[in-house]
Amino acid sequence: MKNLNKLALVSFVIGLIYFIFLIANFIGSSTTTTGSEQAGALIATALVMPHMITEGVAMIFNGLGTFLNKRAFILVGAILYAVSMVLFPLYFMFVVVEMILSFIAYAKMKKPQ
Repeated sequence: MKNLNKLALVSFVIGLIYFIFLIANFIGSSTTTTGSEQAGALIATALVMPHMITEGVAMIFNGLGTFLNKRAFILVGAILYAVSMVLFPLYFMFVVVEMILSFIAYAKMKKPQ
């Protein structure tokens, strides 16, 4: 546990909290009553879904890199965080910290021999 990269761990925890927020916000919003509200919630969920999926996969790679101490996984997670920002720029402020922390964690990890 003491070999964990602290920056990658913080990035993973923030990513996990944000992913739970996304799931609760967009999956839970589809239970509205009227047809127009359901249509609006469905459109909003469809627009955010690529961002949500990419964020989830980035979080998984970040967690794998953190707990397995693998540099490449952290790099893939950081790149996927950047891709998720591009896919839905309106929510960039929720992902930019995770991306920056992941890139710094990758840069600070020792290269495998």
